Formats: sequence, C-alpha cells, structure tokens
Amino acid sequence: MGGNKKTFEVPIESSVPSPDDFGVGVVVRDRHAEDGQYHRSFSARHIHVSPSDQYYALSSIPTAETSKIISLGGQIGAGLFVSSGKNLRDGGPASLFLAFATVCTCVWAMLQTVSEMTIAFPVSSNNIDFADRFVDPALAFAGGFSMWLGWTAIVAAEATFFSVLVNYWALDRINEAVWFTVFLVVMAIIFALPSKLFAWFEYVTSIMKIVALFVFIFAALAMVLGAGPTGSVHHGETWQNGLAFRNGFKGYSNPVLLAILAIGDNSFTGFLAGEAKTPRFSIAHAAMLIPIRVSVLYLISMVFIGLLVPATDEHLLGGSGVAASPFVIALEEAGISGLPDLLNVVILFAVAAIGAESVFVASRILRSMSHQRLIPGWVAKVDQEGRPTVALGITFAVAIALTYYNLSSGGITVFDWLAQIATTGYFSVWIVVGITSLRFRAALKAQNDPLFSQPYAWKCALWPLPPQWLLTCCSFYTGCSFYLALYPIGEDAASAYSFFQYMIGLILIVGLGLFYKLIFRTKLRDPAQVDLQTGRRVLTVEELKMLDEYYTMPGWRKFLGFIQLW
Repeated sequence: MGGNKKTFEVPIESSVPSPDDFGVGVVVRDRHAEDGQYHRSFSARHIHVSPSDQYYALSSIPTAETSKIISLGGQIGAGLFVSSGKNLRDGGPASLFLAFATVCTCVWAMLQTVSEMTIAFPVSSNNIDFADRFVDPALAFAGGFSMWLGWTAIVAAEATFFSVLVNYWALDRINEAVWFTVFLVVMAIIFALPSKLFAWFEYVTSIMKIVALFVFIFAALAMVLGAGPTGSVHHGETWQNGLAFRNGFKGYSNPVLLAILAIGDNSFTGFLAGEAKTPRFSIAHAAMLIPIRVSVLYLISMVFIGLLVPATDEHLLGGSGVAASPFVIALEEAGISGLPDLLNVVILFAVAAIGAESVFVASRILRSMSHQRLIPGWVAKVDQEGRPTVALGITFAVAIALTYYNLSSGGITVFDWLAQIATTGYFSVWIVVGITSLRFRAALKAQNDPLFSQPYAWKCALWPLPPQWLLTCCSFYTGCSFYLALYPIGEDAASAYSFFQYMIGLILIVGLGLFYKLIFRTKLRDPAQVDLQTGRRVLTVEELKMLDEYYTMPGWRKFLGFIQLW
C-alpha cells in the first residue's frame, strides 16, 4: 500500500442507498485519497501466488529469485501437512486421493474463470468488484463476507494445527490454552514487524516447506520400494478390508470438503491481480501454472500418504492418540530417526506462515469491501505505513475469539466447525465467480463489446465449461454438506449439533446476503447497462511489444520461460 501510482480500483456506481453511511449510491469517484492507495508492483513471478507476496512486493528484498520461492512455498500449507490425516481417517486412501483430485479440477476452473475477467479489468479486490459490477451489490457483499469468514476461520484452524504439532513432543501435558496463546503472540509479533522482515520470514519458511516436501516425496518413494530400517511399510494393508473407501459416500464427502480447506486459498490469485504490472502475461500464466503445481504437489503427496499410513492409525487428526501429521507418522513408522522431528519443526513454521498470511488476506478483503462501501468506509483507513489497521484489528479480534473457542469443547470438535466454516467460505466464493462470469459474458454480448477481438485478448479456455463446472461442483459440495449434516460420520441419527456444524457457514453467508439485499433494496444489474469501462486495462505499447516478442519465440524458448516461472 502507499505510493503515488493510481490503480484502476474505482468503486462503480451502486444502487444501494444511504451514501452518508456506506458511500454507495453515488457517482463514480476516486476513494484512494481518503482510504489510501495500492500500487502495481507485482511481476509474473509474484502472481504465481502466495498472498504473502503482497508484503514481499512492498519490501526491499530483491525480486529476481526470491519471489519464485515464496510463490511456490505459499501453495504448501497445513491443509496438506496436517488435515490430510483427518481426510485419510474418515475416507481411506482412495477417497483421500479422489477428494483432492476433484478439488484440483475446481482450482483450474476457478482460475480460468476469474482470469478472463481480471485480465480485462485488473482491479484490486476483483471478485468483490465484479460481483457488484455485473450481478448485484448484495452478491458482492455475500462473496466478500464469505472470503473474509473463510480466511479468518483459517487462523483459528491453524492454531489447532499448531497445538497438534507441539503436542507431538509435549504429549498433551500442557493445557492447550498455552499453545493457542503462544500462536497468537507469534501472529501479533509478525504483524508488528516491518513488511521487509515479514517478507523474509515468508521467504525462509517457503524454502523450508519446499525442501521438506521434496525430501518427504523422495523418502516416501524409497519406503514404498522397501527402503528404511524396517524394510517394510503398510502400503498393502491400507487398501484392504474396506479401508480404501472407508465410510462409503460419507467417507468421500467429508474429505472432499476438507480438501477445499487445504486447496481453496489458491483461488486468491485473481484478488491480487489489481497490482500486477502486466496482467495479460502474469495472470494468464498463473491460470495455467497454479493448477499444475497444486495437482502435482498435492496428488503425489496424497498417493504416498495413502500407501504409507493406515487409515486406522490412532495418531491421525481426530483419532484417539496424540495427533500428528500423516507425513510425520509415515516417516516414524518406517523407523527413520531424526527426520520425523525435523519435518514436524518445518510444519510448525508452515503453520505460523499460513496463519500470518490468513490474517493479512482476511484484513485486506475487509478493507476492500469497505473501499467499495459495501460496509462503512472507516474500515478502509490505513496508517502511515500503508497497513489497514482497522481491518487488521477487526480480523485479529475475531480470530482470537475463534481460537480460544477451541477450548470450549475440545480442539478437534471446534476444528470440525472451523473447517466447515472455512470450506463453505471458499466454495461460496467459487459460486460467486461462476455466476459473475456468466453475467460478464451476457454484458459483453448485450453491449456488443469488442473485448475479445482486440490484440492478444485472453479468453477462458473451453468457456462456458469452467464456470458451469464450478457451479456444478459447488452444488455437489453443498449437497455433501447437507448429507453430512443429516448423516454425520460415526453417528446413527441426525442432530441439531451436526446440522449446524455443516450448515452454519451457508446459513451465515446466504442469510447475511439476503439481509443486505432486503435492507438496501439492491437491484440486479442489467447486462445492457453495466459498466464495462471503469478499470478496463488497455495494453500499453510496451506490453504489446513484449507479447509480440513472446509469441514469435520458438516453442522451446516459451517452454523454458514457463519452467522458469515454475
């Protein structure tokens, strides 16, 4: 934040009344002077994508190589390292793999869908802006709230992961409140530091995560082939006696929702695009690269976890023993001394990094909603360092409350609630993006807009399949949530407790969206009248020259450039 460059993040005209309170229902105007500014500082490597890259881009760390490390490491988090164990315990190895594979297809569909709109209109907080611009301000509010709710719940979930990892050594001998407090203090310290130090923290933890993951993959391959002190693993037992598809359809439904928790944050790429230097190049590459990265890293890891760790292991998250990461369990079962402890340390740092990113992302979403006057404008204020202090304070206060709520009925019980809230927040955003894409295309058609006939115009691949696939999958995820609400794993009958555990997120998001629409009487946007000009990015002479040179390169040169961005 900060700086003098003006972005295209200009709130569009809204039909919502009460401009004195919310600033909507007024003519288009520039609110950067009163709220603070963003600036375009993201390169193609930055956009490939860790939310922490925003801090990184504003620091003074050299951008040549470190951004690649952070962007790759940012896609490796506690959802992969820890909650995958609960997926395995609930559904078995086959359901575990299929659940992650399903969600990986949604990452592709999400990025294809949102990138088409983002390249044309690279505004900050684009998902929220597009929903307001092309559909309805109430949908923008619901979408923004679902994003904020999901990321804020992640902070409390990371606190649970932190406690799980520390108890690998502490063995539950110290009250969980101590570990939650330590985690929150670490978060507070991180946000009290200058942006440069935060960036270095993300850089170092990203290196640790990348190295640890690849060490595990190579060690797992060796163990599957019979290496290790014991010379044997459980890869035969895990697929026998009904364990491959444990708990039937319920055993797939719960892991697929938890897989959204693990992977869903990768959709945040489009939200950062308003600060990209060359959206046409960087966002287009991100739409291709990120699904490949996610699929390769997550699916290979899930294959090995499914081969090495029995679904009945008592140390998996939600089991009867002291919980641990399935990655750590796999190495420990093989009798490799030292490596399980080292991996646990790395995952501990990964949890801290993801927790800090989640606070930052959630506060930025809240600030963007305020900047568009979907909520009161005072929330958008930033300090002299460019930090959205009000949004940060609100987000951190809610995260603290959710974190300590873990103590009310046991960490794993509250984690189940937090996981469902975050999951619902993520796939609700996908629903908003799918609807927005269809309305965006309708507006282009209604106004006979020549967007796709312009030089190097970028289209969503196989449109309308990506938005339709998103909406189909999200309808399926909603059905899974409702099914589990009525028939939860391990229970014979439905209860109000299980119903609200799986449906509370949807109830909050849909309910508040409808409440907003009724209170402010928002109207559905007419495709023939929506704003297709504000924030429109026309390629500069320099960008056209760069793209000319890029597309005249031989295939092998393009491939090398693609690998470099990896």
